[in-house]
Amino acid sequence: MATPSRTLFIISDRTGITLEQLVRTLLSQFDDLSFDRMVLPFLDTPAKIDAAIREINTAEKEDGTTPLVFSSIVDESLRSRLKEAKAEVFDIFDTYLPKLSTVIGIPHSDHIGLSHGMGDQSQYDRRVDAVNFALNYDDGSRFKGLGDADLILIGVSRCGKTPTCLYLAMQYAIRAANFPLTEDDFLTGKFPQPLREHRERLFGLTIAPDRLHRIREERRPGSEYASLSQCRREVSAAEDLFRSHAIPFLDSTAVSIEELAIEIMQRVGVQRHFY
Repeated sequence: MATPSRTLFIISDRTGITLEQLVRTLLSQFDDLSFDRMVLPFLDTPAKIDAAIREINTAEKEDGTTPLVFSSIVDESLRSRLKEAKAEVFDIFDTYLPKLSTVIGIPHSDHIGLSHGMGDQSQYDRRVDAVNFALNYDDGSRFKGLGDADLILIGVSRCGKTPTCLYLAMQYAIRAANFPLTEDDFLTGKFPQPLREHRERLFGLTIAPDRLHRIREERRPGSEYASLSQCRREVSAAEDLFRSHAIPFLDSTAVSIEELAIEIMQRVGVQRHFY
């Protein structure tokens, strides 16, 4: 018998990004559950909370099941107000702040929006600079200035280099460049000369040929570039190149961008920055 769908609300006084990630992780532990997910950000006044309560109560009436509400509202009075909804409310701050405050020995503040706010200007500027760097050095677009890179990803076209570089920049302010390996590289068995000067910063990505074939087919259907035989040749040649030059590499086939980023930083020894 199928499990009936129920409504899940993610409520925050700011973006709700952190809470969304936590809820996604929690729900991954429950198989065969179906949720209609509603994200309600920037609920920072009594009027907005009351509007959210009306929406929650409507869902409870229409679904015939109790909605689940995950909240990261900082203001204590607004948190209390939210608990009047006809729902099961899981409040992140109520769960952790009192005990944390007791253990640390100082009272907590009620600052809103610090986790995803601009915060320290110099740190924010560093992250913007890293994103711009990733965009400017995407897909082998330039060599000049590579000495400023923290990391250079290499691999065949469409193996996940660009999204990984952008994630590293946005989340950890890592200056990451990426370069596609080409037929010329495979024929010579060497990397382009400018890359050889930064060998200690190189890290490879590979991918299963059938997965690469499906990705390329969406981009250039029916082309030689997307053919399974071409994908097999390129992936095999790239991995041979990595091994012959002792370049560390990871398979991106079934690994999320988040996992790739963390493992790459661990293996390369790049310092991450937190915001």
